[in-house]
Parts: sequence; C-alpha cells; structure tokens
Amino acid sequence: MTVAVRTVVVTGASAGLGRAVARRLAADGHRLGLLARGRAGLEAAAQEVREAGGTALVLPCDVADADAVEAAADRVERELGPIDVWINAAMTTVQGGVLDVTAEELRRSTEVTYLGSAHGVVSALRRMVPRDRGHVVQIGSALGVRGAPLQGAYSGAKHAIRGFCDAASADLRADGSRVRITILSPPAMNTTHFTWVRAHTRGAPRPVPPVVQPAAVAEQVAWVLEHPRRSRVAVDAATAVSLTVGRTDTPVVGRVVGAVIRRGLQTRAALRPRPDALFAPLDDDEDHGVEGPFGRESRSRIVEAPIVRRPVLSGAVALATAGAALAVRRGRG
Repeated sequence: MTVAVRTVVVTGASAGLGRAVARRLAADGHRLGLLARGRAGLEAAAQEVREAGGTALVLPCDVADADAVEAAADRVERELGPIDVWINAAMTTVQGGVLDVTAEELRRSTEVTYLGSAHGVVSALRRMVPRDRGHVVQIGSALGVRGAPLQGAYSGAKHAIRGFCDAASADLRADGSRVRITILSPPAMNTTHFTWVRAHTRGAPRPVPPVVQPAAVAEQVAWVLEHPRRSRVAVDAATAVSLTVGRTDTPVVGRVVGAVIRRGLQTRAALRPRPDALFAPLDDDEDHGVEGPFGRESRSRIVEAPIVRRPVLSGAVALATAGAALAVRRGRG
C-alpha cells in the first residue's frame, strides 16, 4: 500500500516507544519533528530516521512547558510544512504507593504526562482545525481506565489525558471538524522507562507481563495513521482484557488485578540507588537507545485484540487471565 508522506510530530522521541515510532514512520518517508529533553538521544534518533529514509528535525523540548511546545510546533511548520499528525508519547512518573510519593514528585509527573500531552493536543489542534484536517494520536494506557497499586501518579495522569482527549474530540464533533483524535493503549513494553523511572518500592521496576518490544507497538501506530476514524485502539489482546477489567468493578477482580500488578511491577531483586529521569533527562549526554533490559522475555509481535461483543464473557476472560497471571508469578517465586 502506498502511504502519503506526512509531516509528523513525535514527543518522547529520544528513547522508548516514541523513538520506535519515529523509526517506523521514517521507513514510510515521513517528515518527522522529534521532541524530547535528551539531546544525545534525539540526535541518535534523528540519525536513525535519516538512515531509514525519512526527514528529521531535532527539537529539544520539555513538554511540560507550553510555550516551548508552541515554539517547537511553529518551527516544524516553518521547516517541514503543515503538521498532519501529532503523536504524544512523552511521559514520566514515580512508582510507589500514594503515601510514598511526594507532592513535588506528583506535580512533576502530572506536568509531563498529563499537561505535557494536553499542550501537544492544543498546539496540534490550533494548526489543524483551521485547515480542517489532521490527526492526533495520544498514547494511552489501561491504567487510564482503572487505577493500580504503585501507579497513583501515572494512573491519575492517564485518566486525566483520556478525559481531556474525549472532551477535545467532543468539541471537534460538535463543530463538524474532520480532525481526529485517537487514544492508543499499548501493552507493557521493554523500554528504557523501567531503568529511568523514580521508584519507592522494594524491588526494581519492571514491566508487567506479557511484555512486547516497542517496535511491535510502533507498527500499530503506523496502522492507526491509515485508519484515523478509530477513536480508541487497544493494541493487543492483553490490553483489551485489561481495559475490560478496568470497567469491571467487583472486589474479587480488584484484589486479583491488584495482586497481579503489584507483583508484576517489581523484580525480586532489591532496588538499588540509581539516577532517574523525573526532573532531568538521562540521555542528554549519552544515548540509551529504544529498548530496556527485558528483551529475553519480550515478544516481537502483537497478539491482535479481538472484537469483544459479550460483556459478561469479557469479564470472565479478564478474571481468568488475571488469575492465571497471578499463578504464574507465584510459581516463579
């Protein structure tokens, strides 16, 4: 299939999913504006984009700064052309119980993961709405539907951006606009996030199984760009189950899911002191690439999400999946 070349902005482009998305879209020849804090990571990402056949513009930027995001958007339009697609992948957070996270840490996580995404949505819509075309892709999460242990800061921010995008979509529909917003919820990925995140836990942070490589999710992002009418996309079957669980409010489901997530988010090895990326990037002077240290257990392909038509059956499948995952974790212990 021939893909129309677009001008695309990707936030969080220096590492992890954002960088994997930039790599994938470069293969289609797109013009890419790359936003992130880490300069070394951004330069390395830009080099990969150019080698893959795309055009790259490096834009060091803290998305928590609305003026900086606006300035980056202006520069993209001057140097690459009108923005067709804006992909929000930037995030940071603190892993720990709500009583362990400080007010300063909570504020910073919210400023980046929620407000940083909202700034991107607004900057994109300011340019897309007058032209009556464009597509915003917001990287969401199953934790934006239901909160989880040790994830208060992240869950809160993802709930907030989900509501913000829903409201923005409602505005667009009410005005008859052809601009689209898609919330894409991926599974746990093997990215640098887990070695960068600040944590107040006994074990070191890790992704909750099943884990996929970010390149597999980037492939789904590329698909979404060709199917902009989808307002919500669960990337894989595990995420679809998680989203179903998020709407199943029973004590049993809550206990099982909570236990699975609490166990799954930590390694058995104790957390050692280390730097984190909450307030300053770790890839400003040194590139850390796309992937994290969990490659041996990560799948390179997505198990596609089925269309679930029966809510009762969905809940049963969700509970069974959560129970099986808990049994596996106990067996490993």
